[in-house]
Amino acid sequence: MNFPADLLYTPDHEWVRIEGEIATIGITDYAQSELGDIVFLDINTVGQTLEAQAVFGTVEAVKTVSDLFMPVAGEVIEVNPALVDRPELVNQDPYGEGWLAKVRISPGGATEHLLDQAAYTQQIGH
Repeated sequence: MNFPADLLYTPDHEWVRIEGEIATIGITDYAQSELGDIVFLDINTVGQTLEAQAVFGTVEAVKTVSDLFMPVAGEVIEVNPALVDRPELVNQDPYGEGWLAKVRISPGGATEHLLDQAAYTQQIGH
């Protein structure tokens, strides 16, 4: 499995790439493999400012439906439009074309609770 060192991770298996005040969010390679074939994403929080750990959408796979949790506090500014017609991109390229949302991080938005690659892989036993 792939866990890029330049990302931060949540215990709930989301990843975040922070570039300035914008955070790109997705689910990890581990999460997509555990979920199985992803068939639908419901993220209807664009324009909303949410706290870290708040549910910002759901991912539906053949096996189950799971909540998606905000890794950082901020305003959801964009949802990946490609996933409307091709939700399988999350399975095929979870750190690239399969990103889920972009968030404008709230001023003072904390990231201390996020895990680095080593801590995340230890958590999942890899």
